[in-house]
Amino acid sequence: MIALTEYLLGVLLIIGTFFILVGAFGLVKLSDFFKRLHAPTKASTLGVGCVLLASVGYHLFLGEDPQPRELLITAFLFITAPISAYMMARVALSLMLSERPKPPSSKKDDDAAT
Repeated sequence: MIALTEYLLGVLLIIGTFFILVGAFGLVKLSDFFKRLHAPTKASTLGVGCVLLASVGYHLFLGEDPQPRELLITAFLFITAPISAYMMARVALSLMLSERPKPPSSKKDDDAAT
């Protein structure tokens, strides 16, 4: 049972590290602001969540109480990351009013115009 728990915690750390790396790579390599915004908010949040979950599991494995600091970091991360991404996207959309594509028109509107 001890070895299984250690392997599970190791897998959580590897998965978390992978997602953090994907989020950082996406932030650097993607071209558009909205694509760059999407990578760290989704992938890095999942990665940090896995690392913090592994940390909580490690403390439980040692028989200690979970640290409130880790639980608070997890809660604030999952609350603030989507809100901050939403706010940055709204500001970027409001600054790019002239560059927004026009909504598609229906077939009836095209027929009535001719």
